[in-house]
Amino acid sequence: MNLLGIYFSGTGNTKYCVNTLIKGLDEKGLAYSIEDKESIAKIRESEFIIFGYPIYYSNLPKIVKEYIINNKEIFIKKKIFVVVTMGLFSGDGVGCSARVFKKIGAQVLGGIHVKMPDCIGDIRLLKKSDKVNYKIMSKAKRKLMRTAYKIKHHHIPKQGMSICSQFLGFFGQRLYFRNPEKYYKKIKADSSKCIGCGLCAIDCPMANISIIHGTAQFNSVCTLCYRCFSKCPTKAITILGKKVYSQWNIEKIGEIKDE
Repeated sequence: MNLLGIYFSGTGNTKYCVNTLIKGLDEKGLAYSIEDKESIAKIRESEFIIFGYPIYYSNLPKIVKEYIINNKEIFIKKKIFVVVTMGLFSGDGVGCSARVFKKIGAQVLGGIHVKMPDCIGDIRLLKKSDKVNYKIMSKAKRKLMRTAYKIKHHHIPKQGMSICSQFLGFFGQRLYFRNPEKYYKKIKADSSKCIGCGLCAIDCPMANISIIHGTAQFNSVCTLCYRCFSKCPTKAITILGKKVYSQWNIEKIGEIKDE
């Protein structure tokens, strides 16, 4: 099996899931971010692609949709398995990309939704303790290992690809939350907290951030990945909410062991 992992990951959740599934299928398998210039050449060379992304309000991140469409010729006839990470719920997270892939001539064999710790740390309702997040990650790892076993034995899951799932995704969230369909414009940095360190600007996948007069300044192409939010050392950045309640960092969880 000529296997490859391709992912977009804001705070590390999707990267972790794609890498875990890839290793479950092939210890020598490799995964690349869509931000990596090598990803295009690697897709051309591969037959089977594990394609991962976070789902935002049951919607495909705009950066991911544009990556697929702008490089549509390299996906023609490729076999794809989709891995979607979510904080709460996704009716048809897999279906959101599967419909795009189908239009450009790729074959989506199946997919799964994986619940992970929510990166949206400026909304109090979504805040969870490290203990709860560890349990969520542990459960996710078990699901990914089961999925690898099923794929190896030709019982490929097809979560989130049915008409019923599409109905749930649309009426459950997409009808009410339109932000992921366009680039977000209301990201903010508190000038009294921002120290102008530039960590946010270095890591922004959209090159959306500049440091001007010692303060982070934002343009209008935020893809809601929450990467800058999670890495700000002074908790100066807010995106959807108005206050930082928690910052998710997958690296501090450490190795996830089976319970």
